[in-house]
Amino acid sequence: MAQNGTARLLTSCRDANGFAAVGNFGVLGDGRSVALVALDGSVDWWAVPRLDSRPAFAALLDPSCGGRVELRPTDTGATVIRRYLPHTNLLETTFATSDGQVRVTDCLNSGNAGALPWTELARRVDGIEGEVELEFVVTPGNGLGSWEPWCEHDDRGAVLHAGDLTLGVRATDRVDLMVGHAQVRARFTVSVGERVVLAIVASDAEPLYLADVDAIDARLDLTAANWRHWATQVRWDGHGREQIVRGALALKTLMMARTGAIAAAATTSLPERVGGSKNWDYRFSWIRDAALTIDALSACGLQEEVHAALAWLLRTIRESGPDVHVMYSLDGNVPTQSRHAHAPGYKNSQPVMIGNDAASQVQLGVYGDLFGTVANWVFGGHVLDIATARELADLADQCADTWRHDDAGIWELRTDRPYVSSKMNCWRALDAAARLADAGHIAGSANRWRHEAELIKEWIEEHGWSETKQAYVFYAGSDDLDASVLLAATFGFDTGPRMSSTIDAITTELAAGPLLYRYTGVDTEEQTFIACAFWRVQALVQVRRLEEAEKRMSELDDVASPLGLLAEMRTPDTGELVGNFPQALSHLALINAAAALRAARSSDTNTEDGSEAL
Repeated sequence: MAQNGTARLLTSCRDANGFAAVGNFGVLGDGRSVALVALDGSVDWWAVPRLDSRPAFAALLDPSCGGRVELRPTDTGATVIRRYLPHTNLLETTFATSDGQVRVTDCLNSGNAGALPWTELARRVDGIEGEVELEFVVTPGNGLGSWEPWCEHDDRGAVLHAGDLTLGVRATDRVDLMVGHAQVRARFTVSVGERVVLAIVASDAEPLYLADVDAIDARLDLTAANWRHWATQVRWDGHGREQIVRGALALKTLMMARTGAIAAAATTSLPERVGGSKNWDYRFSWIRDAALTIDALSACGLQEEVHAALAWLLRTIRESGPDVHVMYSLDGNVPTQSRHAHAPGYKNSQPVMIGNDAASQVQLGVYGDLFGTVANWVFGGHVLDIATARELADLADQCADTWRHDDAGIWELRTDRPYVSSKMNCWRALDAAARLADAGHIAGSANRWRHEAELIKEWIEEHGWSETKQAYVFYAGSDDLDASVLLAATFGFDTGPRMSSTIDAITTELAAGPLLYRYTGVDTEEQTFIACAFWRVQALVQVRRLEEAEKRMSELDDVASPLGLLAEMRTPDTGELVGNFPQALSHLALINAAAALRAARSSDTNTEDGSEAL
């Protein structure tokens, strides 16, 4: 893979207030924590020990007090270019000055048996040409207003304290670390053929292991090899493989290695429109996102991750029952009430949120997300345990009892209404439950579930269709449109003329170039929602408008960042990525759309060869 884009001046990587563009961040992950590295070599976000912890470094939301780990040439005329090492989550950044070039490799290290007992951010500097003077600055933040950091230095090395976090700064011997009250600095020169290794090792409320620098350097290579081996497990041949592998690697950074929990994104409070108030904390596991991620991982053949994620999801629902919650924390609990943090926010977008109040909402669509994914898994040849089978039967009864209720809908709106996409997903749940019961996988009244599913279809035909718009609507009694109804094509609710005309109506009303807004009128509050554009591709495939689906997919080739990463939203006129980052829903929607196209191509090929179409 070539370097991403053209070289940029180091001084052009931020705005006047110190904020870097969301699309210019690279992402590092170790199956537990996630770090965001700006193009100028600054780690502006790193939550330790887990991605939903208070961030030790949060200049992303607070350039003054949030903290960062900087590594850059001292030459103000330096240029920068970077890429991911192929099929890894290691960033390679090349800095060039008038005197030489250096290559920086950034990594959240893993060990021989997977995740390390501590957290380890490694930064390797290799001299490529001439010599380059660099500055290394470690400034821990205040945890979005939660603590006051401080540093100490003795014969063991430089140690930083941030709340319950203890962080050790490690460096090659010839690098002289200067320790202040709340900052560690160093300035050094790297010549051609030389190597310097810098690292931050961290622990939370437990003793800290000050790892040997040579061992850290070796683990960086080990981690690269681990990622490359994992990437070989992605079963995707031919068209678009590099894009799919990069998406799978991004999703892997959001998955907790020890549990299988999947975070919706690695960040909090990146705004859906810069300067707006829609700034949510996405460091939780939504049933919807987890289920769709499982589908995407299945499409990639990653069965270990699929099993871990599904087992975690079912266990968490059971242990937090009897009700199904919209979302769960990454340790499996039901989130408590959110609060505002003391920070200016990204480009001064307020508020900065810790927690998410959607946990208290009712979203009936979660039943369909769960049952659809479980059914795919079971009919793919897997076996439910007895406790899970009983749990699912009870949940199917709950869905049958409550589908007529109003809810907050997939978009977690503050007004409960009879949202059509929620009803469609309830149909999906009861249809899947009846099929599972018919096949003997769960016990319960398949006839009752099937009957309720038919009643849902009748309700949607009467209340969820607009003759004026020739489309399924946002909610009963409205002619507004909602892009999430396109998902109904992917799970078989409707793949006929009505869904086809719905696609056209949504394109007319919600499109901005190749992208879509979520629902009617929301364009005044936020930018286009990336996942919706890929849902349209999937829907086009299901209604057999394959040529158009291919065209729409090709139009989305440049939606990702130069590193191949996707945020939640994209500004249609400038192409700027906004919203939390990296966003699981965007990446999994891309993978699922590509999988639908792949299946359609395969079906067409088999038909042309005289084989039976799937």
